[in-house]
Formats: sequence, structure tokens, C-alpha cells
Amino acid sequence: MAFRTLAVLRHSTTSLTKSCRTIPSSFFSSSCHRFTLPPEAPPSPKKIPFTVSVHRKTWQDPYHWMSNTNDPHLLDHLHRENTYADAFMADTLKMQSTLSSEMKSRIPATISTPPERWGSWLYYQYIPEGKEFPVLCRKLETGGTVIVDNIISIAGYVHVGTCRVSPDHNYLAYTLDISGGERVLCRKLGSDYVNDFPVFTESDSSFCVDITSTKDGKFITVYIIDSANPMDGLQRICKRTSAVQYFVEHHSGLFYILTNAPMPDDGQWFGEDYYLVRCRVEDIESAKWENTILPDNDMSICDMDIFNGHLVLSLNKKGLPLLCSVDFPIQIDSKQQIYIQDLKPWYFPMPSNACNVVPGSNHDFLNDVYRVVLSSPVMPDVIVDYDMSRQTYSIVHQEEVICDSVRQSCTEIFEQSTVETQEAPSSDKIECSTNSGSQLWNEFSQVFCCQREEVISHDGVRVPLTIVYSRESWQKGLSPGLLVGYGAYGEDLDKSWCSDRLSLLERGWVVAFADVRGGGLGDSSWHKSGSGLNKHNSIFDFVSCGNYLVNEGYVQSDQLGAIGWSAGGFLIGAAMNMSPQLFRAAILKVPFLDVCNTLLDPSLPLTILDYEEFGNPQIQSNFDSIFSYSPYDNIPQGSCFPSVLVTAAVNDSRQPYSCSSSSRCMVGVWEGAKWVAKVRDSTCSNCSRAVIMKTSMIGGHFGEGGHYGQCDETAYEYAFLMKAFGISKE
Repeated sequence: MAFRTLAVLRHSTTSLTKSCRTIPSSFFSSSCHRFTLPPEAPPSPKKIPFTVSVHRKTWQDPYHWMSNTNDPHLLDHLHRENTYADAFMADTLKMQSTLSSEMKSRIPATISTPPERWGSWLYYQYIPEGKEFPVLCRKLETGGTVIVDNIISIAGYVHVGTCRVSPDHNYLAYTLDISGGERVLCRKLGSDYVNDFPVFTESDSSFCVDITSTKDGKFITVYIIDSANPMDGLQRICKRTSAVQYFVEHHSGLFYILTNAPMPDDGQWFGEDYYLVRCRVEDIESAKWENTILPDNDMSICDMDIFNGHLVLSLNKKGLPLLCSVDFPIQIDSKQQIYIQDLKPWYFPMPSNACNVVPGSNHDFLNDVYRVVLSSPVMPDVIVDYDMSRQTYSIVHQEEVICDSVRQSCTEIFEQSTVETQEAPSSDKIECSTNSGSQLWNEFSQVFCCQREEVISHDGVRVPLTIVYSRESWQKGLSPGLLVGYGAYGEDLDKSWCSDRLSLLERGWVVAFADVRGGGLGDSSWHKSGSGLNKHNSIFDFVSCGNYLVNEGYVQSDQLGAIGWSAGGFLIGAAMNMSPQLFRAAILKVPFLDVCNTLLDPSLPLTILDYEEFGNPQIQSNFDSIFSYSPYDNIPQGSCFPSVLVTAAVNDSRQPYSCSSSSRCMVGVWEGAKWVAKVRDSTCSNCSRAVIMKTSMIGGHFGEGGHYGQCDETAYEYAFLMKAFGISKE
């Protein structure tokens, strides 16, 4: 659940058979694409014989040595790859500078989040003028006096785990893992670590520990711990079962539990998704669930939050996000199953095309206002407060975009238009009041088109594809395009506003987002149909979306690129192996590419956790499936191949990250290095010279992420695409 974290400032993310080995090395031929290459050859790492044998199948992996990050040859090789990447990108320096200047010019001098009340304090963040990183602050209003308190100032790269403010607002707690183990300790304030009392230790490496508290602060949830008496022991909700989850909140002596546990067979529930149950506190271990709240038809429950007077439900209807609130107390008969609609919910008014709905911190249990950040590819982030008691909403803030870029003026680019409110799921049954102040959010749909299509995949399944382009600059059948994908862990693809993206859209590019199976799309079936033995579906879906963009004339046939991050890098790598002629170029950011070898090594962090997503290769059927699509093991031999930029980070393979999120949050630097080396061994020698790797020697899996530094990183990536597409000249 994502409701307890402090809000974070977000910067506004069939092979060819013809070989070309006889073509002069300075230029690509028409089939390999034409642009200048560095005079020097790309790095050639050492090869050490290494045999892998699994399920009577044997193969060679001469780059296995790279998985030893202590080998000095690896760091030396990464430095040489960086040098080659710099040489390859040398003729794009002017373009990088232009792009970076454009992106930075759109950023306001100072950025601040609106204060969010929690008790008597107002919490907020801001980035000082000219600085890279945010400062976390709070203000105390007492008798007209405002006391400002800086909580944290972040400098340089850091990835903070879970961060919590104590109920009395006197302490800031954060997670710290110095050994990579999962353990929960209780310490009395003022005492040292010698007197720490172990509350819980997770001994099963296939599970992670995520500690939080109920919204009212009365219980700590690892299992269930009375926060007033933490040493009285643990209470268990239910026996641990694979793929079953429980999220617990408390209100007035009742536990509210969001779960996907199988329900007793009573003929009323046949789904596999989440539903809501409640029980008395004293019955938590006996699982005497008094009531069950089920989603309505064509609707799924994704999340919940609880306030003193309201229950908030995050819903999804046919792939579109919804939010509603139900007033407390909830008056329903004991042991009765009911549907959400029976509780007379108030559905929050939202823009009709909102793609991303992200809750604010919403820490204050006594508050009647629920804060949300709404966004779409053509609507800058808008922060909305929903007053659940009055059933009204107010726009607190909408992200400012300075449009006086190098290429065009603000007035020429942006004429804001008001966004219509989405219709209620069922207008004859659902109350969905509008704001009495007639305050409206703004978007840029007059300038940029954002449309949602459905693409028929290989097995007839319809895959959502969101397509964005400039109404003025786009040319049917002649424009370059970039296809974005992730497709793993049941996570939604980020389709929120990004001002950097304007540098592509203004130049006539199409940017499309493929919601392939394996990702999130409302109910769990979309994830299950693209995971485990069904992982091939994710790849077929992505290729189908790419073909759709070309066949329907959105993108020129030889001008399609792709980009993916982490597990999304796996998706792009596998799609290029399946259909290399479809893509002109790709960007793989900290990609998971050596899937089979990684999953065969249970000593690596997160490997066992990934069995649920990709399968366990120790099982024959799982191994056969994984080996058939693993990007590293299926590079097409001797074929022309897209130009590829691989990014990686040395610290990504050295830092243990919290795995409270379901997504893969660590990828060894060797994954990209091995893949690049093997691509150069296997594919057209000229094409493979346009495969480069850029490694950060200081950053981690989440990037170095400065306020302006991110602009430089994105400009580098866009310049790579423009060079690969032969359009690096203005």
C-alpha cells in the first residue's frame, strides 16, 4: 500500500537473415542505417570458458566472470565502455546541450509542494533555486506565528527507504539495513541497541518484511502488534499462503482487511481479486469475518485508506482509475456480503482522461480531506483535495510549465483547455457531485492529442495502447516514434505528465505507452496472464503494439524506438530478439537481461522473490519457458540489430534495497555488460558498433536524480535516439 509514505517531488518517464559484415566500418548501409561511427573499435572483454548445465541442457557462458563485481577487470571494462560511449556520442554534444537547455528552461526557479496538514503541523517539500535536491520541511501554526522546521536536506545521491514521523511529531524514523537481513526490533527511546527487543525475524528468503501502522496508530502491522504494548507478542491474521496478501486497518474496535484470500465456497464470489472484510479486534486470529464488501460488476478494488469519518477505496473499472469514499460508521448486518454500491459511496470527480492517480500522504486520521495527484500525458500534475464530508473538491495546485523554450514561445505551444469530468460508473446509482466553485483542471489537448487504442495481440487479446503526439508537428506515416513498456509485477505503467517529453513531441515524435500483460490494469488476471509460464504474452503484446503504430501510420516504418526500465528492459530486450527489424533503436535503463542465469543463482538478492514473476528454473517446464525468452540467451545470430543504449550503475549490484515494493529494485551491472558483449559477438558487426553502454560509477538503481541533472541524462538519451534515427541535425 502506498498511502503512508511522504510525498516525493517528481521531476516534471523474426530476425533478418542478411549479414552486413562486408560493409565499410565508417558508415552503416541502408539496411544497417547510416550515421557516423567512432574510428576506434568497441571494447572486447576477455572470455573465460564456463559451462552451464541444467535439465540435461548444456551451454557456454564466457562472460560469466562479470558477475564477480570484485574482479578488477570488470571495472576496467566498464570504464572502456564509457569511453567508447563518449566517442559514439561525441557528434551529438550540441544536440544534447540544446535538449538539456530546453528541458531546464521549462522548470520553474523554485518548486514546492502545497503544505499538507497532519495534526498541528503542515508538511511540505521544496527545491531551493539553483539546487538539485529537495528539502523536507514543516510549519507549525500557533496563534498566528509560523515556525518553520527543516526536517531533511538531501545532498548527492541517496535512496531513502521507509520514512515515518512519530505520532507526537517529535521523531523521524527511517529504515536502515546494514546486513541485508529482514528483521524488526523494538527499542525504548533513550536506550542503546544492547537492549533492543527482537519482535520478529523473517527466516524465509522468499518473503520480505514491511512494517507499518494502522492509520489511527493503535496497532503496528508486521503481524498485529498492540502499539501500546509492543512486547506482548504477535497476533497472526491467517496462515501464510503463497500469493495471498492481507492489508490491515483499524477503526473503532474493528479491523478492516483488504485481501485476495480464497473465500469459502458459498457461490457468491468467483473472483481472484481483492475484496474487503472486517472483524472485531478480539477475533483477528480466529478469522471470524463479520462482513464482506465486494466490488461491483466490471470493477476491482486496488487499495484502501481509512479516516475517522470515512473509508476511501481506490478502484479500477475497465482499466480506468476511480476513487470513492464511504461514510463511517458503516451500518451493515453481521455476516452479510454486500457490494460497494450498497454503501452509497461518493465517487470523486476526476478528469475524463486521467491516466495516473496517486494518493498524497494523507497521514491525518482525523481529516475529512483526501489529497490526490492527478496526471496524464497531456495534463501537468494537479493536486486535488476532496472534502469527503461536503462532497466537494478544490484544486490546490497544478504543476507550472514554463514553455518559453529555445524553439517556440509559450503562447505558441500552450493554449490551456479545461478538462471535462468523467462520468460516474452508473449515473442512475452513483452520486458524483461537482465542485460548487466551478474550479477546473487544465490540460493541453488542443496542442497534443492523447488517444487510447486497443491492439489485437497474437492470441486475440486486446492490449491498451496510449498514443500521444503534437497536432501540428506529427505527420502521418512520416514521424518517428518511441514505444514505452514495463509489463511486470502487476505494476501500472507510468503515463503521467513529463515536461521533458515535449522536446520529442514538438519535433513531431509520437510517444506511445503499451499496457502489456504482466503489468497492472485493474484486476489481477492481467498480471497473471503475463507472468510465469505466460510471460511470453508480455513480449507478443509489445511487438503487436509496435506493429500497430507502424501499420496504422502513426510511426514511419523504420523510425520506431523503444524504452524500458529495469524489468521493462527485459521486455524490450526480448522484443528485439523476437522482431529486430521492427525497431530502429532502443534504450535499456538498468535492464534485467540475463534472466535465466540470474534466476538459476538463488544467492543473488531478489532471485527467489522473482520466481513468482518469471518462474523457478529448477522446475523443467519453468526453465524451458525462461530459456526460450531470456534476452541474453536468444540474441539472433548474424542478423542486423537495432542501435541500443544500455545504462547501468555499479552501486546497483552492491546496495541492498528494501523490497517492500513488488517491483524488481536491483539489477546487477553485469547484466547489461554481458548482454552488450554478446550482442557484439552475435549480430552484424556494423550494427553492433551502435550498441553502447553507459555506466554510472556513483549512482544506484534509481539514478542520480538531481533536479537539473535529470535533464542532462534525458537529453543524452534523446540525442542517442535522434542520432540512431539519422535526425540529429536540427
